Amino acid sequence: MLLRNNIPITYIFGKIKKELLFVVIYSVSVVILYHNFHVTRISIPIAVPALLGTIISLLLAFRSNQAYDRWWEARILWGAVVNDSRSLARQILSFVDSAYAPDDTKTFKRKFIKRQIAWCYALSQSLRGFSSSKGLDRYLEADEFAFIKRQNNVTVALLELHAMDLKKALQEGWINKYQQIEIDKTLNALCNHMGGCERIKKTIFPVTYSKYIHMSIFLFIMMLPFGLIEYFGFMEIPVVVSISVFFLLVEKMAVHLQDPFENKPTDTPTTTICRTIEKDLCQMLDDNKLFEDKAHADMAPVGSYYIL
Repeated sequence: MLLRNNIPITYIFGKIKKELLFVVIYSVSVVILYHNFHVTRISIPIAVPALLGTIISLLLAFRSNQAYDRWWEARILWGAVVNDSRSLARQILSFVDSAYAPDDTKTFKRKFIKRQIAWCYALSQSLRGFSSSKGLDRYLEADEFAFIKRQNNVTVALLELHAMDLKKALQEGWINKYQQIEIDKTLNALCNHMGGCERIKKTIFPVTYSKYIHMSIFLFIMMLPFGLIEYFGFMEIPVVVSISVFFLLVEKMAVHLQDPFENKPTDTPTTTICRTIEKDLCQMLDDNKLFEDKAHADMAPVGSYYIL
């Protein structure tokens, strides 16, 4: 995720450096043909590229909106994960109680809440294509970690362990049926958020739509110098480059936003969100020692921004 307001120019134009080089060479070539070799019949009415540019602008606006909707939905889902993780911890701490086994219930609460922290990290890592179980041993007990290592879907396995412990708490009399139902509703909500994130991750933006827009932009760029050469002369080069950069950057922005879980600077900052959840849940446990601020260790510096 981009964490700083001042995004480096090298990062912005680095995304379109090949296309930018092509546009510069192409526009210079047209100017040379027109002025040095007197090939004047290559000029076309400005209305032709202007009409095409208007159509492309509408298509880019639609695509940008669709891409932003996917990114914003991902952020909403992770906001819900934060809220439901806090709610789950609060329910476990307030509902689970026993006058006959206070030490057992205290251990149960701690284990359950630490497992929820592990679930958040596991979901973040699986969405980004990393190992879901990496680093979870610091939150889970040995038998729990061994259990999830045998499973294909670690996040589902952790929710299964939640459900098993919830059933145990009901059988031991630490919670009643109504409390179990409320906690189970929170677990169902977490499962729904996970499914929503996986839907965004696995639903590919239509390739043909992207390809057609990309081809249309290059057709527009190739026609633009012929429509401007008669009016601007040598100044056509910076004008063509400026207009082309605008269209290319908007297209790149849409491409990056459409996939919010690909470990890119434009991603939903799931690692930072997981750290927030960990900090809050450790505060509720009154165990700040469990939370270790690893922000500088885990962030990968890239120029003037960091990926989380």
